[in-house]
Amino acid sequence: MSAEFDVRYTAQLARLNLSEEEIAKFQTQLSQVLEYVEKLKAVDVSGVEPTAHANVVHNVFRADEPRAWFTPQEALANAPRQAGHLFIVPKVIE
Repeated sequence: MSAEFDVRYTAQLARLNLSEEEIAKFQTQLSQVLEYVEKLKAVDVSGVEPTAHANVVHNVFRADEPRAWFTPQEALANAPRQAGHLFIVPKVIE
């Protein structure tokens, strides 16, 4: 299977109309990428632990525990306008 076939087939799947110059350019780029992948295959990674991130990821969130909170009256105490335990705000969409 040639790289030219891969470029044309991939372009067809993506519904792209490529010119002959673009196909030649992408064929060269694809060949370079595939050559680099072959180099990476030669690297011995048998002692490397698989990971999803380069840095250690820790959960930074606190435990979700219930605690005392405002009552509706306390929350509405400083509201400029209120009605039926709701804040009344100016209309922002016309």
